[in-house]
Amino acid sequence: MNVYQTQNIRNVVVLGHGSCGKTTLVESAAYVAGVTKRLGRVVDGTTISDFDKEEQKRQFSISTSLVPVEYEGVKINFLDTPGYFDFVGEAEEACSAAGAAVIVIDGKAGVQVGTQKAWNLCEKYNLPRMFFVTGMDDDHASFREVALRLESLYGSKIAPFHVPIRENEKFVGFVNVVKMQGRRFKPGSSDYEEGPIPDYVKPNLEKSRNILVEAVAETSDELMEKYFAGEEFTYEEISSTLRAHVIDNQIVPVLCGSGLNAQGTKMLLDCILKYFPSPEFREVQGQESSNSEMVVVKYDENKHFSGKIFKTTVDPFLGKYSMFKVVTGCLKSGDTIYDVTKDQSARAAKIYVLRGKEAIEVPEVHAGDIAALGKIDILSTGDTIAVPGSTMQYRRPVISTPYTYLAYAAKNKADDDKVATALDRMKEEDLTLKVVNNPETHQALLYGIGEQQLEVIASRIENRYKVGINLFPPKIAYRETIRKKVREQGKYKKQTGGSGQYGDVHIIWEPSGDLETQYVFAEEVVGGAVPKNYFPAVEKGVAECVQKGLLAGYPVYGIKATLVDGSYHPVDSSEVAFKQATILSYKKAYPEASPVILEPIATLSVTVPDAQVGDAMGDINKRRGRVLGMDPVHGGLQTVTADIPVAELQGYGTNLRAMTGGMGEFSYTFARYEQVPVDVQARIVEAAAKEKEEQ
Repeated sequence: MNVYQTQNIRNVVVLGHGSCGKTTLVESAAYVAGVTKRLGRVVDGTTISDFDKEEQKRQFSISTSLVPVEYEGVKINFLDTPGYFDFVGEAEEACSAAGAAVIVIDGKAGVQVGTQKAWNLCEKYNLPRMFFVTGMDDDHASFREVALRLESLYGSKIAPFHVPIRENEKFVGFVNVVKMQGRRFKPGSSDYEEGPIPDYVKPNLEKSRNILVEAVAETSDELMEKYFAGEEFTYEEISSTLRAHVIDNQIVPVLCGSGLNAQGTKMLLDCILKYFPSPEFREVQGQESSNSEMVVVKYDENKHFSGKIFKTTVDPFLGKYSMFKVVTGCLKSGDTIYDVTKDQSARAAKIYVLRGKEAIEVPEVHAGDIAALGKIDILSTGDTIAVPGSTMQYRRPVISTPYTYLAYAAKNKADDDKVATALDRMKEEDLTLKVVNNPETHQALLYGIGEQQLEVIASRIENRYKVGINLFPPKIAYRETIRKKVREQGKYKKQTGGSGQYGDVHIIWEPSGDLETQYVFAEEVVGGAVPKNYFPAVEKGVAECVQKGLLAGYPVYGIKATLVDGSYHPVDSSEVAFKQATILSYKKAYPEASPVILEPIATLSVTVPDAQVGDAMGDINKRRGRVLGMDPVHGGLQTVTADIPVAELQGYGTNLRAMTGGMGEFSYTFARYEQVPVDVQARIVEAAAKEKEEQ
């Protein structure tokens, strides 16, 4: 592969709803550009992007893949992202490295939730964008409906560049709305030639032309005056305005085609070259680690080398690849790189350009380009790399926080270490994964964006690392406490051959009022009824007791034990005896002190469209939640805040997506512990008793 200068590079992330045709479109771009001799198909598992076994089995993208194509002397780095919401971290990483976006829409399905989420990602990263309406070979696809829906969502920014031409239920060409010229595809080819504009297309063409002209007029007062005066814009005015204002997001083109037949792909490539910016027009935010000053850095190949790692891939056979984007300067094979984030150095022995699973060695890469370094263990996603002595650190990718979790365990206990190693490697690849060991339930928990993602991870571990892992619902970290004040004696007396054992305590057990602390110990012994040297033994007994409540076996919190009286034997008393006496007092007092079970409560924040607010609140109520308030947010959304038991959050993400068509988002934080309702407590106690019987 050739080496490209900054001005001849385009970095394009491909976004859209799941299964809308992103991978197929990228495949057609590679075919049109001459990278492949035949079109791969997702259903056959033969595309460049979906090379992973899990992707081929499930027939959708799971990871972002890089597919660089060389077209008309320009290198276009396509970043093909997953559309399913569980894998949003992959799209976020890709957006952090992209300079523009193509949002793919299935012409038959129309604008979907994933389309709107893709737009929101572009807004977050300030990416110039264009829509590509694919699937126009399907007779049920409607470009006009898609264009009207986009205009209703995003206003006068929307500018249809094409109107499809259909004959005999087939997609045979399009009208270039900018030039007002007809185009017809050559048989069996992605190329096209000029042709007449059919009369039946003209009504839709006129509407699309009006939308395009209005978008152009909105960009300046001068053009708006001309528009209101009823004057026609010249081709030069339209073309130059489009070129200037697609870059600054004032205009968003809408193209059409068929990725499956590589129709319209050539127009897409031409538009990317003409309207999308090279890295020269982009910039990246950084921070000087020497003085914490925030700075803005432009892509410039005339400065010293620096770059940022935006993605990591780890393969048990091929090894680790750290994908990076060059921000300044040029990196050559053999150069020493300095990891500014970790303050460590390494040698870039070889530089690769990844194309799907293929690693192509290149001698150097320039500012704005994307490449990969192989088998350098110190590098991690988010790290800044540069020449030795650099102090600039670039902003890390902002990745969604995972809130869905399942417990996991190796299928074979002997494979625990192998599972841990596999998960560590998976976490290097996917920053939305998190492993947590819960000290109260003694379970290992795997966090992700959604349950489907966690299932894919388990399957990948089995396929890649040949070790089995089970996923199952996690236990809830319930606690116990008491509600009444009780005084009980505990006397431990045991006589064996030789010296005996004697300990006698009178303890008041009562609520401490602090549910965050397990116990409080105090002594109010008068007259030396219990010698001071036995107080620590009594406290040890209390500490042991609260580890397991007598109601359902959960840890006890919020209890106060006050030693008020007792007796001792000058020969037979011992620390062990007083500890056992304390335990006897606890066992007698606990059932009389109105024991109850406490459950963890989370403060939940749910953002849903206005139309689904009622459904969301109803669902929260069904889950024993208490709605605390609502706040409107931009884009016709509402945020509902509620307190909800953590036990009721299992499966919540999946349910919320189904309820809102994928538009709903949620987050939560632990708030406190509260007493469970009587009926819930009965079920918890019954389940604990059953589990004890089965052990």
